[in-house]
Amino acid sequence: MLIDNHNRKINYLRLAVTDRCNLRCNYCMPSEGIDFAKKDKLLTNEELSKIGEILVQMGIDKIRITGGEPFVRKDLMVLLRNLKKNKGLKELSITTNATLIGPHIDELKELGIKDVNVSMDAINKATFERITRRDHYDVVHNNLIRLITKGFNVRINFIVLDNQNVQDIIPILDLQKHYPVSVRFLEEMPFNGGSKKFNAIKWDYKAILSYIKSTFPSIELLPSPKTSTSINYKIAGHKGNFGLIPSFSRTFCGSCNRLRITALGDVITCLYGPPKINLREIIRGNSTDDNIKNAIQGVVGKRAITGFEAQKEHNGVFDNSMTSIGG
Repeated sequence: MLIDNHNRKINYLRLAVTDRCNLRCNYCMPSEGIDFAKKDKLLTNEELSKIGEILVQMGIDKIRITGGEPFVRKDLMVLLRNLKKNKGLKELSITTNATLIGPHIDELKELGIKDVNVSMDAINKATFERITRRDHYDVVHNNLIRLITKGFNVRINFIVLDNQNVQDIIPILDLQKHYPVSVRFLEEMPFNGGSKKFNAIKWDYKAILSYIKSTFPSIELLPSPKTSTSINYKIAGHKGNFGLIPSFSRTFCGSCNRLRITALGDVITCLYGPPKINLREIIRGNSTDDNIKNAIQGVVGKRAITGFEAQKEHNGVFDNSMTSIGG
């Protein structure tokens, strides 16, 4: 079992499989993109599978596949099949922009992968295309509806961006009015590949909730697990629910149960902190499984207590893109 130095049980791994993405969302990276990693620097499928197996042995029972956009990686389904073989793994899920998931939806269902988070920052086509700088709205919307109708547990991640998509907050709630999905509104984070500088945000989770309440006054607070990053609510008469994720305010740090591994093999113990070790180098150095476990346990035993503390270790954190951090 993985226990950090603040007595927090670490049982959730966010495993990035690529730093590449086929969208160019303006809050994530500049329009020209970023310097993506060369193929030989990325973890191979075998290395990703090995890391997953070792961490499940150490007590990880939930793995979320992230990117970049995971389905940019052509051998992703092979990796998912491998990870599903780990008997101690209770949940395998994916975060995706839903542009490329279409051909794989049926096999995902067969594999028993039930939880899919769809990153979708607008329900209006023009707004969506302005933010993503790509013409993929129809594909994303169609795949979203397919996932819902095929019975996946779908959560829509909507990052609230001042002067960009605030007008879409109420309209996108129609999805959870008519379908049993969760729409989760995230505070904007500063991981934008250096395209913008800011130290504060207008649309924090309290402002977002106030805005929603102005249209839907009958809102019920739902109970959530202690480790949940979202504060969840139910609107009277709606089939689904919505949540608020204080990703910039960082109110959930005290119960954090997450570990991140980037597509390059960097182990990140806090989203706002720097990488602690690189597993690619350790694995390719022919280290034993015990050596890998000891390296992971070593950095987990030195975690920052909050994202604010971790941020102090990493002056350049705001110059990173979320695609390189690993979601």
